[in-house]
Amino acid sequence: MSTTPKTTTLRQPLLRGIDLAGLTLPNRVVMAPTTRARAAGPDLVPTEMHAVYYGQRASAGLIVTEGVWISEQAVGFTNVPGIYSPEQVVGWRRVTEVVHALGGRIVLQLWHTGAASHPDHLRGEPPVGPSAVNPHEMSFTPGGFKETVTPREMTVAEIEKTVEDYRVASENARRAGFDGVEIHAIGSFLIPQFLSPRLNLRTDAYGGDAVRRRRLLLDIVAAAAAAWGGRGVGVRLSPYWTSGDAFTADEATLAHYDELVSELDDHPVAYVHLRGRDVAEPGATPDFDCIARYRQRFSGPLIANNGFDRTSGNAVVEAGVADAVSFATHFIANPDLVARFALDRQLATGDQDTYYTGGAAGYVDYPVTEWPPS
Repeated sequence: MSTTPKTTTLRQPLLRGIDLAGLTLPNRVVMAPTTRARAAGPDLVPTEMHAVYYGQRASAGLIVTEGVWISEQAVGFTNVPGIYSPEQVVGWRRVTEVVHALGGRIVLQLWHTGAASHPDHLRGEPPVGPSAVNPHEMSFTPGGFKETVTPREMTVAEIEKTVEDYRVASENARRAGFDGVEIHAIGSFLIPQFLSPRLNLRTDAYGGDAVRRRRLLLDIVAAAAAAWGGRGVGVRLSPYWTSGDAFTADEATLAHYDELVSELDDHPVAYVHLRGRDVAEPGATPDFDCIARYRQRFSGPLIANNGFDRTSGNAVVEAGVADAVSFATHFIANPDLVARFALDRQLATGDQDTYYTGGAAGYVDYPVTEWPPS
């Protein structure tokens, strides 16, 4: 009986190498950012367990870390690490050293929750947002999930200070040994709040029309890219995000994102990491058209995300709709996801009850695929 591996599984589009933002990736299986709440302690420093977690997943073509705080004011979720203190930089350097020693590439995602934070994270002070409008979201606090409150409208000086915080955080990421940074601009957080006409009621340089509502993101991109010699940074977007009454995926919203993605093409953006529509049900094929809509508006690399598996991931790359595909929940439970794709092995399922609980259980204890396969 022949023991020669099936060549068809090794010729998958996802397993082809690619040059992404100046990084040579051995495959197109990207680890998507996933908040795991493992930074125990008030200083929010990544631990040795973070190094183990990311090191276990170093076979990914590219790792995008969990969203990481750019400042104390950015905090809006319990036990998420930051990148604004010297101790945090040292902690992250241990992570990048391990990933690089194992042959991986890793970028840091920069995060600010804005009005989606809660006073429990901010020493009792209200969070800040584009305008004094409650986004009606839920914030994960030390006391559990709590409803957001009405934020304080940011002054122009505070906006400029926030842009500077992104620049410093990006410099800190480079100092910590990362291969780049990605701007967290998805969901219901600070940057999407500025993009939303329902939450951004400003009439100054950062609001009043779609062009000015985009300014914060564009300023952040320029500031973050400066730390990398203008090489460019990744930007993660979610035009199809729906939440409460502030975030909808109506045609007006999608048209604004059309313009935004086109404008990003003229800025130092290394790649666009696009979260597509939610799938109708688990296992359903993602909507390729919603990715293709933005493919034609951005000439650089495009990473597709949300609901993909091995089959649909290969298909979207083979069709030329995306250059790579990112996986979140699959990487949580399958540290060797690339090997499982290559060998056509069954995927493990993650334990959702341990996503944010802290500790090793459900974080660094998922096994790799075995031989013989079960």
